[in-house]
Amino acid sequence: MAGVSAGTVDRVMHNRGEVSEASRAKVQKILDEINYQPNMFAIGLAAKKKYSIYCLIPYYKENDYWYSVAEGIKKAASELKAFNVNTDFIFYNHSSRESYIKAQQELIEKQPDAILLAPNFKDETIRFCTSLHKMNIPFALIDVNLEGVNALKYIGQDSYQSGYIAAKILMREYSEGKELMLFLSNFRENPAEFQMQRRLEGFMRYLKEHHITPRIHEVILDRDNQEVTTATLDEFFKSHKGTYLGAVFNSRIYQIGKYLKESGRRMEGVLGYDLLPQNVEFLKAGVINFLIGQRPGLQGYCAVKTLADKIVFKREIEPVKYMPIDILMKENIDYYFELI
Repeated sequence: MAGVSAGTVDRVMHNRGEVSEASRAKVQKILDEINYQPNMFAIGLAAKKKYSIYCLIPYYKENDYWYSVAEGIKKAASELKAFNVNTDFIFYNHSSRESYIKAQQELIEKQPDAILLAPNFKDETIRFCTSLHKMNIPFALIDVNLEGVNALKYIGQDSYQSGYIAAKILMREYSEGKELMLFLSNFRENPAEFQMQRRLEGFMRYLKEHHITPRIHEVILDRDNQEVTTATLDEFFKSHKGTYLGAVFNSRIYQIGKYLKESGRRMEGVLGYDLLPQNVEFLKAGVINFLIGQRPGLQGYCAVKTLADKIVFKREIEPVKYMPIDILMKENIDYYFELI
């Protein structure tokens, strides 16, 4: 159709070898006219190179947030096997700087072709990403973005904006005299909590912009021990008799739901993150009022597919893919599902 040899067409399509500008223009004109799309499955079968993608994420339990991320990763991995792509995990303890650094070192020893990283400690993440650039290893970030490290792509919510929206939703229940409880998983300044910090920044920005000035109580909960959480809340409510709204900035809002249900206490409005089964149970029961979903399975799936697009199919990658900020209540939770 272009009036050139098959070899010339091949060189133009794969951008290799010398081709005259006249011949290149002829071939490109025909490709555009027929809307040519390469058969990626055939390319994968023909390729002899094997690729490895490693995913560095926190340890997880069944049905928690990172479990859903891992399920999305596994789905993408199963679709990529035909293209000689192997996907594997390395885990770290969310609260342990030492565990995070050790996992990074183990990951480098694997000599991966690409990395999916759930970043945590800021300084350690910056150093790690600098090393990856020096080794020419592309990496994508998931769950929380860290600007300035020049990741191939970030897949997740705009954490600051989700905190802002959380305040906008919860404070609709506010009236003069009500107090605000911010349930934190650690002190604000803890370097392992910059996801929480960004959500808090957005939350407080909304209050400032709208001149909402409730009395605020910051309550630190034990993320792994319900008995300690119960004791902390018992102590708080013994000495505080106000009317409260509450915001939880991670997926463990079920700890608050469980406490409220068992103690018989009531809050005027409670908001938290993620559609864990136990969170949804308390939402449907009306114990908690709002959940913000961030499609963790889709995050994991899109992240691995992005890395494969880069290392296998040599596609151009857009630097950011923001996940929707889904607002769920008991009235609409039964109609919600996540597509991967």
